[in-house]
Amino acid sequence: MSALPPLDDPTLPQGVRARFIEGVNGLRMHVLECGERGRPCLLLLHGFPELAYSWRKVMPTLAEAGYYVVAPDQRGYGRTTGSDNRYDADLAPFRPFNLVRDAVGLVHALGIREVASIIGHDFGATVAAFGSLLRPDLFRTMILMSAPFSGPPTIPSGTGSKGPSIHETLAALSRPRKHYQAYYCTREANLNMHGAAQGVHALLRAYFHHKSADWKANKPYRLAGWTAEELAKMPTYYIMDLIDGMAETVAREMPSEAEIAACAWMPEAEMRVFSGEYGRTSFQGGLNWYRARVEPRLQPELELLSGRTIDTPSCFIAGRSDWGIYQVPGAIERMQNEACTRMSAVHLVEGAGHWVQQERPTETAGHVLAFLQSQR
Repeated sequence: MSALPPLDDPTLPQGVRARFIEGVNGLRMHVLECGERGRPCLLLLHGFPELAYSWRKVMPTLAEAGYYVVAPDQRGYGRTTGSDNRYDADLAPFRPFNLVRDAVGLVHALGIREVASIIGHDFGATVAAFGSLLRPDLFRTMILMSAPFSGPPTIPSGTGSKGPSIHETLAALSRPRKHYQAYYCTREANLNMHGAAQGVHALLRAYFHHKSADWKANKPYRLAGWTAEELAKMPTYYIMDLIDGMAETVAREMPSEAEIAACAWMPEAEMRVFSGEYGRTSFQGGLNWYRARVEPRLQPELELLSGRTIDTPSCFIAGRSDWGIYQVPGAIERMQNEACTRMSAVHLVEGAGHWVQQERPTETAGHVLAFLQSQR
């Protein structure tokens, strides 16, 4: 396959530029940027199944406020190349410490020695959080979106009782279920999603719709605990029916033609950027992030940070209709009360689901800028 040029799409807002940065921790990294170099830098890290393009709607506003804004296609995604994204690849490059190394390598390649804020959405929030733990000298503030960070893993004591796993108890429910992250770790997941009967474009349209505020049943609330019965109260994009793949799961929630036409935050031309990239690359690069997080041989490294807190100024932004806030019971409380010692605010944006910076870009950018202004 010949190398693709930087993304040049008519849906990119004016002022947002695309280019490649060579030699970033073994990657040729594709980035979007906006604003003048030399200004304070904001590093924006996307989640799954997303791209640097997910930040397009907030980048110009942040740049107009005086920032140099950089958003990469992260390892395994989009037009960034140099990683082995196969299912049978070594997962070590996808572990959190190496993903932080990607971020550090990028800012150093840009000649930047201090980042005003590292901002992560969804799985990008994990990279932002571990980046803040590992390099608070480089990442001066932190903004997490949609995925609360409850702290690094604790060192196992070896004294806990062993009972059925959450996956076993989910499968044993009267309506047998499975956790989406466990599904994402299977070989089947990419085969099912990339080879979806409805096609990648329709799969992503339904997936984005299902997790957005447009899906009116998204009315999240705190769950009582990490039990199968409680987790099964969440929508099927998180707690799937045992026999279904993600393609079948989201197909049931495919929006109508009228709903698609009315979706101002994700018109078809913009949706085609996502489906074009994932149709070309498949989903496996991003799915390897999930696999690396549960790979037993990669866990002890994270335990080095056990007990450490994020002490840089921080805030959290999510859509009020985002189940991601509560998908791990107690995580948002631990983030505010224990993991992040200088978290100044938690903003839940009305009219947004999981894709807060795309569904409500004006409000999201406003919260980001208000937080940054408060740190001056």
